[in-house]
Amino acid sequence: MLAFLGHNIALNLKARGLASGFDFLSKEAGFAIGFSLIPFTETDTYGRAFIVGLLNTIFVAFVSMILATVLGTIIGVARVSKHPPTAAAALVYVEGLRNIPLLLQVLFWQQLLINGLPSVRQSLNLGGWVFLNNRGLVLPDVSAGALPVPPSSMAAIIAATLIGLIVIALRRAEPSRRRQVAVWGLGALLALEVLLATLTVDWSRPALTGFNFRNGVVLVPEFVALVVALTIYNAAFIAEIVRAGIESVNKGQREAAAALGLPPRLTMRLIVLPQAMRVVIPPLANQYSHLLKASSLATVIGYPDLVNVFLGTTLNQTGRAIEIVTMTMAVYLVLSALVAGFTSWFNARVALVER
Repeated sequence: MLAFLGHNIALNLKARGLASGFDFLSKEAGFAIGFSLIPFTETDTYGRAFIVGLLNTIFVAFVSMILATVLGTIIGVARVSKHPPTAAAALVYVEGLRNIPLLLQVLFWQQLLINGLPSVRQSLNLGGWVFLNNRGLVLPDVSAGALPVPPSSMAAIIAATLIGLIVIALRRAEPSRRRQVAVWGLGALLALEVLLATLTVDWSRPALTGFNFRNGVVLVPEFVALVVALTIYNAAFIAEIVRAGIESVNKGQREAAAALGLPPRLTMRLIVLPQAMRVVIPPLANQYSHLLKASSLATVIGYPDLVNVFLGTTLNQTGRAIEIVTMTMAVYLVLSALVAGFTSWFNARVALVER
């Protein structure tokens, strides 16, 4: 059926004198992109423009997912707080923000960042390393540092040593504690690798020179506005998911923890939240997929995501509507499937095993 439709589409396009196929991806784009994670110039191809838009979409969605999860968890815990002002404030946050259309929130934050923040010369100084102004968020830049030992060799030595220590600890640990030892060991391995990466780079502090900053990475206002809007909007829904998960845990669990002398903070972290995860994760996957697809609103404020760069500018210049729309749909389908697959895998890993 698909082959038949594809053949008919190709014949109809040919009859109308319209070109078809994906050969346009190798042609020169002829336009610039204001924000990209990889270098891009006007002489690069449409295929590279597609990659730039894809990376920008993944970047804004990934950052928003992390921030929305953290904020939503905090608000969700506050929703079940026994402190009335805290619970009331969390309720106002949830009911207020989730009932305002996301598009309006995106436009609000964009206008607030552009018109409400100071100019470059009056930038808000956040600790001397980070600056905020109406041109965006300026962060320190990083570059490879000079070490007597190559970073890759040092990383390999540290990783091999830690893996050996983890294996020895696993052999000596009791069977009931091996999983905990493995988790802590892998955590230590990751922490040391991050520390090594931090020590092997040179940090360049942004410096104001004239009417702009140098030695810094600038996150454009459109990116910041989109991340803020996606974060606070989706955090309201995640908060309700977390609240439902917490309330699904039997109250007897908390009473037993209190009888053992555990303070409320440890009870929530060690007893309630681990058991609430089996209720939280399935709807959380749907919320992540919604956030990913909602990131396409970036085109409204000019952030160069996949829809803006590929489905907008590239389509207008090439006219290959069927190919471009199909590729864009396929990207969102694959990304949503990856999000759902990861959350399903994680849910299976943290699920409680009943005996």
